[in-house]
Amino acid sequence: MRVKVKELFSQLKSGLLDQNPTFVQLLGLCPTLATTTSVPNAIGMGLAATFVLTCSNGLISLLRKFIPKEVRIAGYIVIISGFVSMVQMIIKAYFPELDKSLGVFIPLIVVNCIILARAEAYASKNPVLPSLIDGVGMGLGFTVALVIIASVREVLGAGTFGGIKITPAGYEPIQMLIMPYGAFITLGFLIAAVNFIRKNSENIKKSKADSEKEASNENSVLKQESEEMEINDTDSSGIVIVNPNKDSNASDSEESVSDKKDADKSETVSEIKDDGDDKEGETDV
Repeated sequence: MRVKVKELFSQLKSGLLDQNPTFVQLLGLCPTLATTTSVPNAIGMGLAATFVLTCSNGLISLLRKFIPKEVRIAGYIVIISGFVSMVQMIIKAYFPELDKSLGVFIPLIVVNCIILARAEAYASKNPVLPSLIDGVGMGLGFTVALVIIASVREVLGAGTFGGIKITPAGYEPIQMLIMPYGAFITLGFLIAAVNFIRKNSENIKKSKADSEKEASNENSVLKQESEEMEINDTDSSGIVIVNPNKDSNASDSEESVSDKKDADKSETVSEIKDDGDDKEGETDV
């Protein structure tokens, strides 16, 4: 159970940071650029997309074995459009100003490439719970990206945050950031910053892994040297060390040497005996 919870947490983190749909995968850029003129618009768009993404992922995962492969994209769009209709009616009923600000971009969630991509790449191949977590992670990652972009554009471009003025009286807003091309400029700088941070973090992890590897190699070398010193100390004390890992060929050679010595010894004894017999024969004569 602990491993499963850890995997789910890692998946949630992946949607927020490692595989952020906006800053890393560059998906859903149309609503990203159009709805980030203010923080309330960004929050509303992000939460609406998160709701649709989570619910559609869960239902598509539940029906993945019943949807024919030939019509799966059409089936995904039908499921997604049902949840989008729910969100649109709720926003019209309770948040009319937000509905007026977002306009056509709420219905366009149906064809949002983030939702279709997660449905095809993940929800259609995995169980319900991981698919729900994937939807929540990707949706929150999308929402966070929208809020960051909207914060930069609204604060620097209008001098407000959430409609509340926060800049000093003498500050002149950079109005181009509120314009459409200002969205492109802001997004480009933020993507560059995210890539810089990710690259530095990867380099830090790599250097840490290399240092750990070097430390382990040094420890192994020190251990080997200490073992060699112990062997040398034992040899100097006059104790014979038997190496159990010797080849069987060494024992065979020792046996052959001992056999050869025995044979030479027996030959010498026989020669001495023959010389004694010869001397006795000469004495008799």
